[in-house]
Amino acid sequence: MGFRWPLALLALLVLPALVGGYVWQLRRRRRRAVTYSSVALIRSAAPKRSAWKRHVPVALLVAALACLGIAAARPQVRTEVPVAGSAVILALDVSGSMCATDVDPNRLTAAQDAVRDFIHGQSGSTRIGLVVFSGFAQLAVAPTTERDELFKAIDSLTTGRGTTIGAAILKSVDAIAQIDRGVAPSDTGGVQGDAAPPRQPGSFAPEIVVLLTDGANTGGIPPRDAAKIAAARGVRVYPIGFGTRKPTSMVCTAQQLGGQGFDPFGRGGFGGGGGGGGPRGNFLLVDEPTLKEVATTTGGTYFAARDAGQLQSALKGLPRHVHVQHRDVEVSVALVALAALLLLLTGWAAAGWTAFPS
Repeated sequence: MGFRWPLALLALLVLPALVGGYVWQLRRRRRRAVTYSSVALIRSAAPKRSAWKRHVPVALLVAALACLGIAAARPQVRTEVPVAGSAVILALDVSGSMCATDVDPNRLTAAQDAVRDFIHGQSGSTRIGLVVFSGFAQLAVAPTTERDELFKAIDSLTTGRGTTIGAAILKSVDAIAQIDRGVAPSDTGGVQGDAAPPRQPGSFAPEIVVLLTDGANTGGIPPRDAAKIAAARGVRVYPIGFGTRKPTSMVCTAQQLGGQGFDPFGRGGFGGGGGGGGPRGNFLLVDEPTLKEVATTTGGTYFAARDAGQLQSALKGLPRHVHVQHRDVEVSVALVALAALLLLLTGWAAAGWTAFPS
């Protein structure tokens, strides 16, 4: 157990003083009792009462004050939270290179099918969000347990020009920050001093990011820098590099093209940096070194998927690679509720046992 405001525990020092005062008061009463000429007569006239009962109200009161003192320090306990009980952000590359047909019928269609199966396989309590990125990243669906909204968004994906992997990571972090107060948004200067508490080294948020891309970053913040921001907030990123090393022609459906033309080399329509930022002949290839570095920096795992089957396996096997997360949960409210209950019992014991001694 830890405390956010440990100095508040100093308030507990008053409890020994209260107990000491109570004991002193008992001894003082005993000294007064001996001044009577007949102690036996006093005992026979006094109502019978169990010796321990008269101490119960004071004990309950001290316990209640102790609970309040500990609650003031805002205690936190570390609990284990599996991914199934939290949220997964799917960051999906929709750059023009996802029209490559080296994965039948093309990369984007195979990715859509795999993502649908992945969503179907998740627990109904797992919140899933969808971030799509090409030349820029956007949150298509905020983390939700409603599956129909996700499937509708996946079915309506269209390709765009460019691949901004770093921006997709930051957008995913922001999506997590909206549902987890322990994760600071990406646009803050740092975790320390922000609304979210500092992340302890080696601890992770229960939410994760699954990033699927077929190319390399073409603009915006570099993925390495974005990974450092995610790591500072305890957000794990699990990149999946999709596609073969020998891509062929690119053919997308009219829906995937959004009704516009397609030019893989950026002379019009979609294309441009479609899948990467490397040499002209390599823009369809996954930048594995960078994705592996992103995974290492954030504490995630990198997966390589050369075909639709490997992509399905990577997504289905993901929970086996995501260890149980640890999260600090504040228990101040529970202690305050316990203190209130103890105070009620104090009043009941003091009134009941005083009025009806046994």
